[in-house]
Amino acid sequence: MTTSIPSAETLEAFRQDIDQIREETMARVGQEDAKYIRKVVRVQRLLDIGGRAVMVAGFYHWIWWLVGAFMLGIAKILDNMEIGHNVMHGAYDFMNDPHLNSRSFEWDNVCDAHSWRRTHNFEHHTYTNIIGKDRDFGYGTLRLSDDTKWRPENRWQFAIYVGMTLLFQWGVAYHELIGERVFFGKPKKDSKLPITREQLAKDFFAKIRKAAFRDYLFFPAVVGVFLGWPMFFAIMAGNALANVIRNVWASTIIFCGHFTENVHTFSEAECENETRGQWYYRQILGSSNLEGSKLLHIMSGHLSRQVEHHLFPDMPSYRYGEVAQKVRAVCKKHGIPYNTGSLFHQYSTVVARIIRYSREPKQQTAMA
Repeated sequence: MTTSIPSAETLEAFRQDIDQIREETMARVGQEDAKYIRKVVRVQRLLDIGGRAVMVAGFYHWIWWLVGAFMLGIAKILDNMEIGHNVMHGAYDFMNDPHLNSRSFEWDNVCDAHSWRRTHNFEHHTYTNIIGKDRDFGYGTLRLSDDTKWRPENRWQFAIYVGMTLLFQWGVAYHELIGERVFFGKPKKDSKLPITREQLAKDFFAKIRKAAFRDYLFFPAVVGVFLGWPMFFAIMAGNALANVIRNVWASTIIFCGHFTENVHTFSEAECENETRGQWYYRQILGSSNLEGSKLLHIMSGHLSRQVEHHLFPDMPSYRYGEVAQKVRAVCKKHGIPYNTGSLFHQYSTVVARIIRYSREPKQQTAMA
């Protein structure tokens, strides 16, 4: 889906309004934001430790195993979304906290944080929804617009999507490397990576080994030694369930922020010599929000405010709620669409989009 760009005058006025929102909000960033993220970190650590401990009580009754796995899944969600994702964007660098620093933070995920910072933070947030530049649009696997040629394997993309949802962290980890042709193909001529392909592959496997060792060997073995080897497999299964809980939730939120029915795509030609106002305009048309409770926003890492995150990726997520109201008002003022809706509605349009573009276009069928 493509769209025409408003007049230069409209976009310049729009740019000024959005810049003003950013300046006023960032001027207030400080102790309140630091207090919030530290509270989230404490809750996340309690859920992580508590979930692993409660899971061990499954030795006495299976319900505790299930409760523990759920608690650990919530901890992983908070670690990845409200903490890790925002920290790695530099939202909390102002705190000078070595544990919440964008350059050194590492999350509970098989995707290497350094790889994420190199690709997602730059590539996706610079070239949002530009076909041929933003590999995150469809992740190179799903056809989600007519800008991409239909292939026979697209018939099965809903099943592929289900698999991506269940194994989301693994798909993200591999996706961060495939663009640089680390495992196959000739290196990209225009690659600007600060490290070699060999180092990329080494980091990729090192992070997988670390995450897999923790969840599927170390913690299960510690419990198994004291409570018997059946508990080894119980803890392993509980950790796997926690990872699936995190994967399903993260995938759902991210897809709802990027691939709903009304999300637009752009060609490289459209975005040549793009002004700041045009860039803001593209971020809004390439994003969608979710409406819901405070808990929904926290559990989504405030990516329920994807529009605002794309506009201000380094802003503390704590501020997105108040900013969203202002951005929505500015969009209304300038006649710019603002895509938002309930989780159920937005997710239903994501599923509809995946299914719609899995079908072979009639024009392509006729030409064949």
